Amino acid sequence: MSETQNESMPLWYVVHTYSGYENKVKANIEKTIENRHLEDQILEIRIPLQDLVEIKDGSRKQVKKKLFPGYVLINMVMNDDTWYVVRNTRGVTGFVGPGSKPVPLTEAEMRPLGIKVENVEVNFGVGDTIAVIGGVWKDTVGIVQDMNINKQTVTINVELFGRETPVEISFAEVQKMS
Repeated sequence: MSETQNESMPLWYVVHTYSGYENKVKANIEKTIENRHLEDQILEIRIPLQDLVEIKDGSRKQVKKKLFPGYVLINMVMNDDTWYVVRNTRGVTGFVGPGSKPVPLTEAEMRPLGIKVENVEVNFGVGDTIAVIGGVWKDTVGIVQDMNINKQTVTINVELFGRETPVEISFAEVQKMS
């Protein structure tokens, strides 16, 4: 594996899987991320789907079909550990790229897949008080405990079952309290 990319920068890679194994591969990698605490290195796994209308026996039915059967997209920081974890996941046949060198997707390749590359600018930091303006924690107010720029999330403590519990919320769902 070459070290041409910035090691700490997560990029989108394409992994080839056995046909029909896409969901198993996604689940297996997610389990490994959890077990090995690689959440900050392997950020997201996607199986792009498209909505189609199937007509069976005269009735129309909305179905989701895999856009690229046999492929899974992974947003990850490429290093020896993450390469090894993904490459040795059951059902994975390899990364897409010449030889065994994984090649990240370009912004132009990601756009039609609905993957946005732009970063959300924020006007708050650790220690600031923020209000949650969307999602499950809407109308919650908390103090920023941690920020993950790669994942574009902020961690605040919320009271859950009578105790302080850290929750991770997208930058897009919070705003700084004035």
